[in-house]
Amino acid sequence: MLRVVLAEDAVLLRAGLVELLSRVGHEVTAAVGDAEELARAVAADRPDVVITDVRMPPGFRDEGLRAALELRRADPSLPVLVLSQYVATAYATQLLSGSPAAGGLGYLLKDRVGEVTDFLDALDRVASGQTVIDPEVVRVLLQQGTADKPLQRLTPREREVLAVMAEGLNNQAIAQRLTITEASVVKHASSIFMKLELDPAEGNRRVLAVLAHLRRQDPAA
Repeated sequence: MLRVVLAEDAVLLRAGLVELLSRVGHEVTAAVGDAEELARAVAADRPDVVITDVRMPPGFRDEGLRAALELRRADPSLPVLVLSQYVATAYATQLLSGSPAAGGLGYLLKDRVGEVTDFLDALDRVASGQTVIDPEVVRVLLQQGTADKPLQRLTPREREVLAVMAEGLNNQAIAQRLTITEASVVKHASSIFMKLELDPAEGNRRVLAVLAHLRRQDPAA
């Protein structure tokens, strides 16, 4: 069972998520509709994981994501899963490029969650300290960094591998997704890390290192 704080301004979606999470055995300790309530709920009773939208009252811009950033600055070990229709690039890269030793992080796009079980699995993985990122989010972040010369060095296949890698998948899963051999994945991954001048660490550190690199190259971040 996970103790969850949920921040979602759409009343029906919020109620539906509370029902879903409760039905599978999780406890929603607070279900709120704006970023200020989110901060208060976490301060009052630290949850196992936070789920938050990006655009929330009063401005409906990026209040939820900025609140998540502040929560992680106060407690880097707090797992956060962003569930939104939007990719707020500057704040997303700041959130996702945190310390490899910090708690789990996720960024899913609502319209691309194909199965309820996929969402629940992502929630469990984030709560356990893993990183789960929708490949579309990675694609947008990579597009943002295309002016960076190291990124320009990546081949189309290497970009595909990098996008799937950022979901936290291991080499076998990447190979299955892209219908290539594991040996090819290892070769592409090694080339990616060499071109991006990154240490090819495994697991979450691998994903976060890539995103940290993108953030360093983004003057708006």
